[in-house]
Amino acid sequence: MLLAELQQESIGRTLYIESLANILAVHLIRQYTATKSHLTVYEGGLSQRHLSQVLDYIHDHLEQDIKLADLAALLSMSQFHFSHLFKQAIGTTPYQYLLQQRIERAKQLLKDSNLSIMDIAFLCGFNSHSHLSKQFRHLAGITPKAYRASWRP
Repeated sequence: MLLAELQQESIGRTLYIESLANILAVHLIRQYTATKSHLTVYEGGLSQRHLSQVLDYIHDHLEQDIKLADLAALLSMSQFHFSHLFKQAIGTTPYQYLLQQRIERAKQLLKDSNLSIMDIAFLCGFNSHSHLSKQFRHLAGITPKAYRASWRP
């Protein structure tokens, strides 16, 4: 997965690569260190205040290249700790949540505007029409053009 992502030129790739690198680092530490460390298990994930702060940041900066380090820094946490708590709170990784929110914004713009799909891609943080189309088709099961056509008389 890491190699495939390194070969792509996608806007969210930095966040995804950082997440994969953190997962790999934790796996290596757990499997190949002499003593097993005891990690604290957090039941509820991020507090409501912290979660709101992160979600607001994501929504306000969807068109930008949001990095895992940026989100973790908002709460003064390590990237691994933040990712773990975020997934506990939301049920999905920060990268997947970001992607879902970008697709939801694209859906809204496809429905409510006459902007080109290329413009919508950039406004939603994708680096190209094809990147938006690929992710849109994966998450929505339909192309952006077909989605727009389904809302037009």
